Amino acid sequence: MPRRRVLLHTAAASTIVLCLFPVYWMITTAFKPNRDIQSDTPHLMPQTWTLEHFRTAVEADGFALFWRNSILVTLSAVLLALVVALGASFAVARMRWRGRRQFMLLVFIAQMAPWEALIIPVYIISRDTGMLDRLPALTLVYFMMTLPFTIVVLRGFIAAIPPELEEAAQVDGCTRRHAFRHITFPLLAPGLMATSLFGYITAWNEFAYANFLIIKQQDSRTLPVWLSSFQNVFGTDWGATMAASTLFALPALAVFLLLQRHVTSGFAAGAVKG
Repeated sequence: MPRRRVLLHTAAASTIVLCLFPVYWMITTAFKPNRDIQSDTPHLMPQTWTLEHFRTAVEADGFALFWRNSILVTLSAVLLALVVALGASFAVARMRWRGRRQFMLLVFIAQMAPWEALIIPVYIISRDTGMLDRLPALTLVYFMMTLPFTIVVLRGFIAAIPPELEEAAQVDGCTRRHAFRHITFPLLAPGLMATSLFGYITAWNEFAYANFLIIKQQDSRTLPVWLSSFQNVFGTDWGATMAASTLFALPALAVFLLLQRHVTSGFAAGAVKG
């Protein structure tokens, strides 16, 4: 094997180990008893396995409620972004209208904007409109965060589909709407999967807006905010904290494993044409 290839493989393996080791440590710590966690000589693998920390996390106050809030907000934001982005990306990719380039420029600017810098304006708008401490406010924020990326990827994906397929369907008697529904939409599955995964992970892991927009109404909090206060509830119970973090990561991991076949092709196809 050439020396260059060996170096590249070594660098890739080192990067994977560095990225996955914190996750591995979190999971193994969740299964360790407290005496092993607080030991002066920690082991890479648990010497004794326990599920007590997971029981503590699941039985904690608000776990089921905050889980439901996170699922509701995340799925609502992703579905709303897909519906809006699908129409916008089709209009940009298939139609010619004045201001189309300027519209995409604004979309790219919105994609590049740091959302952390908009926390104060969003907070003021939410306060003045009576949306503070309400889950719809978080849903709209996550929708705005995922919408630009979704439009960009779906636009490239639609542009990669030959328009002659829709034109042939229209010649056979289909309307433009029916041609899109029966011809183009089924071919968009990889792009829809890729953007759905991105939007899901973004909304599921978001902490800053959930922490600033949900202040007084504790029942409207999401899991990331709950995890931030987990140590205050359990003191130095790192096992329970790691168990709760592991449970928090499971839905995103499950979604990724279900959609991984479509993710690579979706991202690649979305960058082919523009």
